[in-house]
Amino acid sequence: MGLENSAQRASVKRRVLFALGFRPFFLMAGFFAVVLVGTWLPTFLGSPDFETYYGLIGWHSHEMIFGYASAVIAGFLLTAVRNWTNIQTAQGLPLATMAALWLAGRVVPFLTDGLSRWLIALVDLSFLPALATAVAIPLVGSGQKRNLFFVPLLGLLTLANLLVHLELNGLAEHTARRGIFLGLNLVLLVIVIMGGRVIPFFTERALPGVMMRRWPAIEWLSVASVLAFPVAEFFFPNSILAGTVAALAAASNGIRLAGWYTRRFWSVPLLWVLHLGYAWIIAGFCLKAFAAASLVGLQYTIHAFSVGGIGVLTLGMMARVSLGHTGRPLKVANSITFAFAIINIAAVARGIFPIALPGMLPNLVALSGGLWIVSFLIFLWVYTPILTSPRVDGQPG
Repeated sequence: MGLENSAQRASVKRRVLFALGFRPFFLMAGFFAVVLVGTWLPTFLGSPDFETYYGLIGWHSHEMIFGYASAVIAGFLLTAVRNWTNIQTAQGLPLATMAALWLAGRVVPFLTDGLSRWLIALVDLSFLPALATAVAIPLVGSGQKRNLFFVPLLGLLTLANLLVHLELNGLAEHTARRGIFLGLNLVLLVIVIMGGRVIPFFTERALPGVMMRRWPAIEWLSVASVLAFPVAEFFFPNSILAGTVAALAAASNGIRLAGWYTRRFWSVPLLWVLHLGYAWIIAGFCLKAFAAASLVGLQYTIHAFSVGGIGVLTLGMMARVSLGHTGRPLKVANSITFAFAIINIAAVARGIFPIALPGMLPNLVALSGGLWIVSFLIFLWVYTPILTSPRVDGQPG
């Protein structure tokens, strides 16, 4: 009887886990965030290298974008598209298959002795087209033309990933680095587009009486400049043109963020973490502009985007969306507030301090990596039961 009850509970958890896209993908993103940095950090600090299809640095860079960030984007889009269209997105076996495909892409780079390099590339390249198909079907079926642009965006992310694999398989030269940076910039574009929608919405909803200020020209320019930046950096990397576009992106998005400001959000961790995450993107564009003017080194322009913009904002977004879509109160535990704080410290330690303290880089990387790991371990501790349990209000999802 006990074994039967245990099997029934396990079956219920599986059904719940694959009821809506945010559940498996946010859970896997949280685990992978720990694995990604926890595996790479000891090697960076002097432990023996490990073998992967991408190489050590290539694996770390590729998996931050096409592993971690892609999982968060998948969870968000599969959930948001259902809301936008009132059409159920992938669930059950189709969702489990997509999750397995993403997971396979994370595992096969370590199987270089047993698998051909082309098979490894094919497995990794399959996930984003599958995601694009899964979101395109309900968007087309509902006539949601406004949101169809996510489909070609996922196509461009696939192209960026393909550029990495082409060089690794000897079909092109000097494309892997361009593919990594194109992928990073496209992820930032997705964040800027979605942040412009949800951050003001979440803020106004949580703080009655607060109205976000929006200026049509700034709304247009904040997205257009971030859209133009990948083009400028891809064709004219580290140029004055790319730096000028970065400065425009920083200025327009800075004005946009200022229009969302209210002192009241500092009392709500689920809000200030999103605003700070968006501010990190602005900081990253500032550093890109400074690098084009030779005011900072190029090596210092990446981690304000990756640890700050992507890490901080996605952690906050996963925390907020998971509560909202499981019918729970939009209030986080003190431990999650602590996680929000320390991932911002991790971003400062990795994205800002090395500019002034280059001689302390190993210590700063260790500090940042340790804080990153702790913040996502806290997320997993608090949110694994939430993501694997039914909605508390009895609604589907």
